[in-house]
Amino acid sequence: MSDLRFDSTMSDAEGLMWRLEKDPHLSSTFGTVTLLDRAPDFDSLRRRMERAVVVIPRLRQRVMPAPANLSPPTWVDDTDFDIDLHVRRIACPKPGTLRQVLDLASLIVADPFDRTRPLWQFTVVEGLRGGKAAVIQKMHHTITDGERGVELSLQYLDVERDAPEPPPARPVDTDDRTADVDDADPIGNEAIKGLLAAGLRLPLGVARQVRELLADPSGLPDASSAAAKTFQGIVSQLSETDEARSPLWTARSLHRRVEPARAPFRATKDAAKRLGGTLNTAFLTAAADAASAYHIEMGAPTESLRASMAISTRTEQSGANAFSLARLLVPTGEMPIDERFRAIQEATDVAREASKAAGLDTLATVTAALPTSVITRLARQQGQTIDFATSNVKGSPFAMYIAGAQLTEIYPIGPLGGVAFNLTLMSYLGSLDMALNVDTAAVDDPELLRTCLERAFTSLANA
Repeated sequence: MSDLRFDSTMSDAEGLMWRLEKDPHLSSTFGTVTLLDRAPDFDSLRRRMERAVVVIPRLRQRVMPAPANLSPPTWVDDTDFDIDLHVRRIACPKPGTLRQVLDLASLIVADPFDRTRPLWQFTVVEGLRGGKAAVIQKMHHTITDGERGVELSLQYLDVERDAPEPPPARPVDTDDRTADVDDADPIGNEAIKGLLAAGLRLPLGVARQVRELLADPSGLPDASSAAAKTFQGIVSQLSETDEARSPLWTARSLHRRVEPARAPFRATKDAAKRLGGTLNTAFLTAAADAASAYHIEMGAPTESLRASMAISTRTEQSGANAFSLARLLVPTGEMPIDERFRAIQEATDVAREASKAAGLDTLATVTAALPTSVITRLARQQGQTIDFATSNVKGSPFAMYIAGAQLTEIYPIGPLGGVAFNLTLMSYLGSLDMALNVDTAAVDDPELLRTCLERAFTSLANA
């Protein structure tokens, strides 16, 4: 059985992500393109996913919004659940290349979910060159974040090729399971409880003072330190209007292209250690160095760009999202990569501290009462202050299998949220597998950006 705990109600941050999707530019859907050494046994995969749906109730639940957004949405069982709507199988036309799979994945991930059904989908793609195959996984961020998504995948992945199928699972019997939608009372007690709970996610005294400060900022000098710090962090987040710095990446659209990149795990980690930092700093440094080289080659050098990075805030065994977004200015002028690394290490430390004052959940709690139209407008405004986004997900150091096929490469596709590109990394089997999810209206030459990224990792490994 799974040890993950899933609440019946979305967190404030998850509810915020759900509401933001009224604007398609702010989609929270993420995906993964997994390459396999051969086609998986589809019937076996289907049975494994049927079992996963039993073990993990969230996979058979759909979203029920709260009336007038009085509280975060809740999860209810989909009484018409059909596994064949979520686990699909297609054949890739010749020549069966990775490029074809990535182009298909960009369309699948960008396509909005049917909100009347559970928010996940697997598509097996057969017919790749050399008898290989791929799986395109698509999941909404309200189900879980990347870190817990890896743990969730253990329900259908194996550590050996010919692993026996697990026995059928019994349905989870827990008091946290939600009622069927026909029996729910969205306007009554549950909505009221949700509304009250929203105010309890901050300490009562702090929450009251923060709301008073939002109504009358003149009281800031007399506020408690906790309330003042939280208020300042929230105001900083909502009032940030400094435009993104790139002279090239100014347009935005719904057109996407996914570019893959790989780098050696050990060489990159060793380089980070030599330079006195972490693998995550090395990752962000490579992204900044690639952005710098791209602007130089396009004849528009820039001294700095604004980046965001996802930071895990997980402290418990929960299936819910647990992350915050830190924003920082990264140097992109011409400089040695070791100098760029140290500058970004310092900027990262500052950004982490700043993000603690107003994490995603705190921000979502305070803005919960705002109309959706105002929330989306604020989010689009904030998206315009960022040039690119990054996220780092830890994967398995040893080989994994799915229905008899070995996973050879894993490319995680992160949501854009209104920025020029999202670079997401997953470490797997001695490699750093990355996907550049690019807004093609912003980045004219995605292939050049990928080449610059690969060069940056080579430079970093030799630093």
